[in-house]
Amino acid sequence: MPGLTPRDRTALAYERLRLINDTLQSPEQLADDPHLLTSLHEWTGFVDPTLATLSAIHYNLFLGSLIDHFPSAARPLTDFTSLRRTGTFLCTELEHGSDVSAMQTRAVWDRTSGGFVLHTPTTGAQKFMPTTSAVGGPKTAVVAARLIVEERDEGVFLFLVPLRDENGLRPGVRTWMLPERMGTAVDHCLTSFDGCRLPREALLESTHGLLSTDGSLTSSLGNRHKRVMHSIQRVNCGKLSMSGAAVGAARAALAIAVRYAHARHISGSRPGETVPLTAHHSHMSSLMQRISTAYAMTFLHRDTVTRWADRTPESTDEAARLVAIAKSWITWQTRDITIECRERCGAQGLFTVNGFSDLITSTEGTITAEGDNLVISLKAGAEMLFGERLEVPHPRPGWGEDAMKDPRFLRDLLARTVSLWQQRARSALRKGPSGARSQRWNQASGAALKMVDAAARLHAADAFLRAADHAVGPEVRALMGELALLFLLKEVNEHTGDLLAEGHLTADDVRALPEIIYTTIAGLTPDAMLLVDAFDIPEEVLSTIPIAHEDYTRRLAALVQGPRPARTTEV
Repeated sequence: MPGLTPRDRTALAYERLRLINDTLQSPEQLADDPHLLTSLHEWTGFVDPTLATLSAIHYNLFLGSLIDHFPSAARPLTDFTSLRRTGTFLCTELEHGSDVSAMQTRAVWDRTSGGFVLHTPTTGAQKFMPTTSAVGGPKTAVVAARLIVEERDEGVFLFLVPLRDENGLRPGVRTWMLPERMGTAVDHCLTSFDGCRLPREALLESTHGLLSTDGSLTSSLGNRHKRVMHSIQRVNCGKLSMSGAAVGAARAALAIAVRYAHARHISGSRPGETVPLTAHHSHMSSLMQRISTAYAMTFLHRDTVTRWADRTPESTDEAARLVAIAKSWITWQTRDITIECRERCGAQGLFTVNGFSDLITSTEGTITAEGDNLVISLKAGAEMLFGERLEVPHPRPGWGEDAMKDPRFLRDLLARTVSLWQQRARSALRKGPSGARSQRWNQASGAALKMVDAAARLHAADAFLRAADHAVGPEVRALMGELALLFLLKEVNEHTGDLLAEGHLTADDVRALPEIIYTTIAGLTPDAMLLVDAFDIPEEVLSTIPIAHEDYTRRLAALVQGPRPARTTEV
């Protein structure tokens, strides 16, 4: 949205949020269905990243949290499902992000009224980056705070807190706009509470915590950390939403870059000859490899959403780990894809009107939102290191060139890579000094992160191969098979040293790999436009991007110069 001020972009995003809400049959169904929710972000993230962020906050974190806890007649949802009041979510504090169990905001139980008094005890306890400004109209928040009962700390719970109405902020609530940030134009603020009084029904309860009238707490969970993780479990669907927005951004970037590669002509090898950028392997190689990654990201995301939606109590931990692994890998890959696509478009890619500015900077938000990628990858790595036994095949080396063109063989090599890094991480942990847990983990964490990264790529490869097998028609299956092969070749190529050293590849296998990759890319390049057209980026979006069209020079000139006057002939 070039030309708009940040505040104008924020206001427009709130207007669009209401437009989306007006089209919904059931906002509650949207909030409660991971498939619908993540699809919303997948298809709005590259159109208006600010809108995608507001949608994630209102529908998933806010409305979803209300749905996940016991309902109350004194807590009707109508104002929020009609968007008469916009919902926001206040969890992160200035001094506490991923360590949510350590946050300091306090909700003190008042025995006389049965309600609570919400208070921010320190500067570092101020809620960091919630959407609590006056833009967007009246707002209500779900606030994470420590429940204090008779000076007993019962851990972090969620509370429903009206923040502002038509007349401004409610008593006991204070907000300050944060400085302008890169990426989305979300109205991020600092927010604090000073004696903010809440009724009894403000506490969001479920089996993880029920407060009786005498102040005693009953819980189905054994400790305070488990209670808070239950309360904020909506961040898992939030990770899926961020992944969906990133997948959409990656596909949009590739669609623009590949269209430009066909439209842009440069001098050929003969005088007077011009050729499109697509004629050069040096240009298309990086784009084709990233197209294969974007397809792998898409199929991994679909698979992860399904696993989360279909989870059982027994499979929840495993599903949540896959959500974290997929989120970190997908959003990091989107950063790589959007930056590479911008570079392949040269100076044209630097202009905001051509789309890359928003795609690149909004991706930085998805990398950090709903769990910083490094932190959630480390947590997943620890879980895999201590609790997950990997059963991996033992591919036979020395099968020659045919084996190196076999996606199943390459997939098994990738599985061996995951196992190798798991073994290295475990070995590093054992070698660490006894009794120094932090130092031992520091020694193992590097290998653990490598393991998580390889595991993400293995999950993506498996999802890709399944999708290719189910493609409709032999021609499509063949094309998807070749694209999956390229993805696996690229991934295995990064680990040939380890695989050779461990005896899973021969020297001849490694020598053959560069030519196989070149041949595979050359065979796929004529279908580059077909592959990005299949992303189905709406033409209404692409029509606003000059370099996505053959006549991009005329479009850009008209944009800055206005329409050219009609020629006249002097008599």
